[in-house]
Formats: sequence, C-alpha cells, structure tokens
Amino acid sequence: MPRQRHPRTVIITGASAGVGRAIAGRFAEAGDRVGLIARDASALQDVQRELQARAAQIEFEAADVADAQALFTAAERLQQRLGPVDVWINDAMETVFSTVADITPEEFHRVTEVTYLGFVYGTMAALKSMRRRGRGRIIQIGSALAYRGIPLQSAYCGAKHAIRGFTDSLRTELINERSAITVSMVDLPAVNTPQFDWARAHLPHTPRPMGQPVEPEVIADAVYRVVDGPFREYWIGWQTWLTIIGNTVAPGYLDRYLARKAVAGQQTDAPLVPDRTDNLDRPVTRLHRVRGSFSKESTDHAMLIPGEIARAATVALGAALFFVIGRATAHARQRRGH
Repeated sequence: MPRQRHPRTVIITGASAGVGRAIAGRFAEAGDRVGLIARDASALQDVQRELQARAAQIEFEAADVADAQALFTAAERLQQRLGPVDVWINDAMETVFSTVADITPEEFHRVTEVTYLGFVYGTMAALKSMRRRGRGRIIQIGSALAYRGIPLQSAYCGAKHAIRGFTDSLRTELINERSAITVSMVDLPAVNTPQFDWARAHLPHTPRPMGQPVEPEVIADAVYRVVDGPFREYWIGWQTWLTIIGNTVAPGYLDRYLARKAVAGQQTDAPLVPDRTDNLDRPVTRLHRVRGSFSKESTDHAMLIPGEIARAATVALGAALFFVIGRATAHARQRRGH
C-alpha cells in the first residue's frame, strides 16, 4: 500500500480492540501518526508493538473516556509527541445485554457514560486543538441502532441516538462559524468484535450479533475513506440501509418484527456461564483483539454509501415504483373499459 506524502495525526478512542484497533491498523498502514486511547495500558502496548512493526509512529495513553479530565490530558500528551490532531475518531463503547427490567441503574449509567459522554468528551478534546488551527476532521462511529432501538440493548441504543443528536447540533454550530472543522457520523451494521465475548449480559444464553456480522477490517477501510469524504453521514452495509429506511417508513412493523426475532436473534445456543468475566467496570486484557468469535459467519465486504445519497435513491426508487404501479393500474382500467 503506498504511503501518504504528508502523514496526519490521527487519534482514536477505543483503540485497544475491535473496530478501534482495526482503524488504528488501517491508518498506520497508510503512514499516518496514530494516537491510541483506551483503558488498558497493557493492551495498548500490544497494539503499539504490532503497528510499529509496520514502521508506523504509534503512541498511546491509557484513559477512561468517561473521565473527561483524564481524556483531555491523554489527548494533550499524545499531541505533544505526535503533533496537533488532524483526525479524531470516537469509537469507545460498552453495552449490557439485558431487558430494561433487569439492567441496574448503575449499569445503565456506565454504558451511557462511556458510549455517549465518551464521544462528547472526545469531541471536546478534538475541538481544543482543532479550533486553534481552524481545521480538522471528527468522525463519530455510530450504528444503525442510532435510528432504530432493539430489545436487550436499550442503554447502547439510547447512547447512539444521543450521539446523533449531539453531532447534528455540533455540525450546525461549525457551519454557523464558517469553520473548516468537519464532522461526520459513520453508521455501522453488526460487526464481529470481542464485545460479544466480554459484554455484561443478563440472558439465558451468550450474546451474538444480530444478523450477519461484518469483519472489523471492512469498517476500518470504510472509515479511512470517509475521512476524505464530503458528506455528513455514511452508512455501511445493506443491513444499515434497510434498518434506517425501514424504521422511517414502517416503524410499527419493525416494532413487531424485532419483538419476534431480535431477542432470540441476539443469543447463541450456548448457555451463559454464571459470573462470566465482563469489561463493564474493568478491562479484560486477554480478550483484546480485532475480531470476535463469529468469523465463520461474517462477511469481509460491505457497501459504503453517503446517507444523503441513500435517502435520495430510496425516494427515487419509491417514486419510480409508484409511477409504474400507477401506469399499470391505469392501463388495466383502460382495458376493462374497452
């Protein structure tokens, strides 16, 4: 892969595993300077060694993104060693697989702190640097679940919805200021990451992705391309397109469909091990890797399409369909009249 002529400073939260780790690898391959942020210093050191083997400049700072001051300090330290941030990617997340009736307030609070407020604090850290220079790119790793809540993940879905509202507000402020800082949200389908191996769960069986998952490297390559893209939002995969459009057109139908399918669809046949180790309150170092346990059923490709184009294409297809149906109906009536 050819190296870029002018390397950028790219900082990624949630960089120790899954999508964040894959994204770090993709930018390192391109010759960018990469800053890694996550809680587990040992896991981050492993990522650093792995990526430095590709002759990339990699630095890390261990910080919990739910701690605003710790995150601000980590960002400043990384920029002292790498240079001012050009691209900031918010990816850190946590979830609890549980019904609303069974999740505790403390668990819900923790998921919200990491998955929503972690993005808010990360964005603030990026702006501290970018506003001084009047330019930069912020990428929010979102989800189809930012548009459509599903059972067993209310805390995560609520956080992703909140990220979308926060990002829309920020974008309008930047436009009003005529700022060259841009922000885009990348909405993901199910992805084969370790989250299903280490997420806390109050279920009879172990968690699994809903539908066919995508490999994290596919997401990483898409995010790499999005950094240079002009659109406000990007969707990855047909699942994301169908979920967002389907919820717009027929949310009541999706309520009933997900009630029938999504509870069992997010569980394997294997019983959940009592007191299994989870990462809600502390890292699980041994499980830090890019891929999860579902590679046999995952796909290594997925389309990337701007949300604006996806919506316009859907409206155009719908209009064409109604036109064809209308013409066919008129033709049938004319024939009956004759």
